Amino acid sequence: MNLLRAASTVSLLTLASRITGLGRELIVAASFGASAYTDAFNVAFRIPNLLRRLFAEGAFSQAFVPILAATRATEGDDATRRLVDAVATVLAWALALTCVVGIVASPLLVWLMASGLDRFDAAVVMTRVMFPYIGFMSLVALAAGVLQTWKRFAVPAVTPVLLNLAVIVAAWLLAPWLGQRGIEPIYALAVGVMLGGVLQLAVQWPALRAIDMRPRIGASWRSFRAALDHPGVGRILKQMGPALIGVSVAQLSLLINTQIASHVGVGAVSWLTYADRLMEFPTALLGVALGVVLLPQLSAAQASGDRAAYSNHLDWGLRLVLLLALPCAVALLVFPTAMVSVLYHYGQFNDRDVQQTVRALMGYGVGLIGLIGVKVLAPGFYARQDIRTPVKIAVVVLILTQLMNLLFVPQLGHAGLALSIGLGALINAGWLLFGLQRQGTYVPQAGWLGFGLRVLCASALLGAALGVAAVGIDWVGLGSQRLLRIALLAGCLLGVALLYFGTLRLMGIRLRDFARRG
Repeated sequence: MNLLRAASTVSLLTLASRITGLGRELIVAASFGASAYTDAFNVAFRIPNLLRRLFAEGAFSQAFVPILAATRATEGDDATRRLVDAVATVLAWALALTCVVGIVASPLLVWLMASGLDRFDAAVVMTRVMFPYIGFMSLVALAAGVLQTWKRFAVPAVTPVLLNLAVIVAAWLLAPWLGQRGIEPIYALAVGVMLGGVLQLAVQWPALRAIDMRPRIGASWRSFRAALDHPGVGRILKQMGPALIGVSVAQLSLLINTQIASHVGVGAVSWLTYADRLMEFPTALLGVALGVVLLPQLSAAQASGDRAAYSNHLDWGLRLVLLLALPCAVALLVFPTAMVSVLYHYGQFNDRDVQQTVRALMGYGVGLIGLIGVKVLAPGFYARQDIRTPVKIAVVVLILTQLMNLLFVPQLGHAGLALSIGLGALINAGWLLFGLQRQGTYVPQAGWLGFGLRVLCASALLGAALGVAAVGIDWVGLGSQRLLRIALLAGCLLGVALLYFGTLRLMGIRLRDFARRG
């Protein structure tokens, strides 16, 4: 398997997801702006999203995928199928209980997340509507883990598009309909999220059927007990313990930051959310795509005892991180007003909202390389079923992040929260890298110094060109000329991309040099 082609496929499909995601945010921003109700929706959506990242895409995936890949490599497809059936049964029972408890306990969950909300009751209602989303997405994570182990990356990468389309349709059609009947229109977004979860799970089924790996979920108590007795389930649950602690650290940081933002003032939660959505664009395109491709490859290399291949896979991923993430970080720091204005500055999203979102985006941009680097470095531990080391690092980083909040938030407000997260990500990535090298798991290949200097030089040229465009064009003032502003942004980004890759080509770096077989 060509790893660059696989990563590119995931990245392109993720691009479709992020484009529709930005379209979703654009419609939400234009329709509702940054208000008390958007703060309520963002908090309500963050609760099932937090649990999704905590259990589905976090601890569960980190424990499940390496064990699944190792089982297939050493015991074959039949044993892997039995493992999937057992895991699916236990997962389904746990999710049913979680959803019931979550719906009942929604007021407490909202209070823990953001007690300072102006529209607390609205957040509770939307949390109850959206809470079953965690159930659908956990089963989607199970399906994605199976498909990725079979090197089927396309379907898991494209399914988030369905969530975005469902929310767009809800905001476009259902929200006005609710408003005409005296119901708060923003509740339509919660309905859209639930519809998106159903659609994402439904589209996985044909892909699983194509590889004859549709899970069989036991509905009886006897089948549940039998699934719990499966040795693979025990190993996954054992691995999930430390993984859960590790992921909980990151999500605890998010919870604390949301709680602080809810007390900063109306709009703060929404400004951070809009900036975070824009940040997720490069993070998903680069970090998630590389992590998704690398984890099964690293797990297979670990299972076969090929230490050289293990290290080489990591080196390949880290070089791509520097090559592609550094120019993105420069763009976020030099050119944020243009991007925020073009994407969000419509309807209810006013000039002040642009300025406040830009401040948050720049704070996140400081740590973009760290945020993406962690997606590549952490699988270096997970594939070896070493989850404790990243957990220890994450705990210390959480403490450091909150200490930075004490320093930055009084001075910078909500932007201080974003800056703390960015700096924390840099510390996390650097520590993970040091740990891999100290263990001897990762040995850098020759040529890093020359490679890094050439990428730095090309990024500096890109930053200079964007700086001229940022100063020379009144991006906020062009709000009435939408098509012109969009065309200018597209032209600027295309131009600096050609400048960047052209400069790298002249210095001897070509993307096709990163093509390799996995």
